[in-house]
Amino acid sequence: MERSGFGKIKLSPVQIIPASFLLAILTGALLLMLPVSSSDGQVTDFVTALFTSTTSICVTGLVVVDTYAHWSLFGQFIILILIQAGGLGMIAIASSIMLLMRRKFSLTDRMLLRDAFNLNSNTKLLTFLIKVLKGTFAIEAIGALLYSIRFIPEFGAAKGLWYSVFNAVSAFCNAGIDVIGPNSLENYAESPLILGVTSLLIIFGGIGFVVWFDVWERVSEGVRKRFSPLTVAKRLSEHSKLVIAFTLALILGGALLFFAFEYRNPETIGTMGLGGKIMNALFESVTMRTAGFATFAQEKMTVASCIIAYVLMFIGGSPIGTAGGVKTTTFFFLIMNLRSYLRDENDKVLFNRRVSEESMRKSSAVVFVSAATILTLTILLYLFNPAHLEDLLFEIFSACGTVGLTRSLTPNLDTAGRIIVIIAMYLGRIGPISLVALFSKKGADSNRKRYSDGVFYVG
Repeated sequence: MERSGFGKIKLSPVQIIPASFLLAILTGALLLMLPVSSSDGQVTDFVTALFTSTTSICVTGLVVVDTYAHWSLFGQFIILILIQAGGLGMIAIASSIMLLMRRKFSLTDRMLLRDAFNLNSNTKLLTFLIKVLKGTFAIEAIGALLYSIRFIPEFGAAKGLWYSVFNAVSAFCNAGIDVIGPNSLENYAESPLILGVTSLLIIFGGIGFVVWFDVWERVSEGVRKRFSPLTVAKRLSEHSKLVIAFTLALILGGALLFFAFEYRNPETIGTMGLGGKIMNALFESVTMRTAGFATFAQEKMTVASCIIAYVLMFIGGSPIGTAGGVKTTTFFFLIMNLRSYLRDENDKVLFNRRVSEESMRKSSAVVFVSAATILTLTILLYLFNPAHLEDLLFEIFSACGTVGLTRSLTPNLDTAGRIIVIIAMYLGRIGPISLVALFSKKGADSNRKRYSDGVFYVG
């Protein structure tokens, strides 16, 4: 394999992807430390700047200082750029710059872009990248326009437009950072426009670029050939069918459980009317999986809701999008693997298509490593910042899933605690991507060897 390098240091695409995020995080931290980046004109300490840069690049949303108050307009603009770059991916951004400069893409560049998007083929990569960029900016522009209907009358033209753009990018990239005030979207808990637009942006960003294009092509084909909606749905790829179906199941299932567990809780949705309870339960289910916006204080939730939150944050969004987590398809394949074992089925079949053993192995590996990472980091966080277990778990699940919600633990972390959460956010953003690419390359030599069966006892 051709490798990229500088001098004697050579890196494979699997290593370049996490390295690019690390470089961007450090660059962002240095920019945020500048006096011009803070609202009071003072230098921001390195750990705070590093934390903010990491949460922006990793599109997480956890913050140790109020974004609207601590950072100047310049600082907020840097954060916005970091969010956009983190949502699309550093390799995609670098490739976009190469496109604008009309530079020729080498085979290594194409392989790097393929691994960054977690695609299976090198064909039509640049076409795919261009479609991603056009789609991203179009959806964010529409979101900003819809936000401005509420924000411009409320805050004036300049601030209202800035808030609209910032929120649109943050929501689409599933970052959950806002510049409106200290309480996220709590002031808009009864606003169908703000919650509806935010939810749609989160879903569009988290569902995955491949699903976008497949749905668009099938719908366009259906309009041209006058297919019925059922026919259009049947012609979707098996990946799109799985992502859409499982996403809807998670949203509706999560909303139903949040509605039930918080129905009488006066500190969350208990005092709202029926319409407000349904709307906020749906919003919580959507934002909990990877976005990080909130309409009520998360520490006020019941313990039962916290447990549901852990599951949703762990699963996250879908592949080849802006969301975090182990991904919907990964988790579903794990369920399929268990089901096939219990039924003694050799093949795993979904939508009349066989799921490969490699996909099953990758899914098991990603889930296991992610769970082990969460367990390890939770223990470390407890050692340095003792707190209630549900709050510690919530913090680490949120950081590793790049969600960005907290039970008011983040602002109270000491330096060691902040560094642990920084590591969690970084691993949460690059971990599954790197693992999938890594597991597909290793073991080629050992696969050529054949051994006799051993006698082992399981269970």
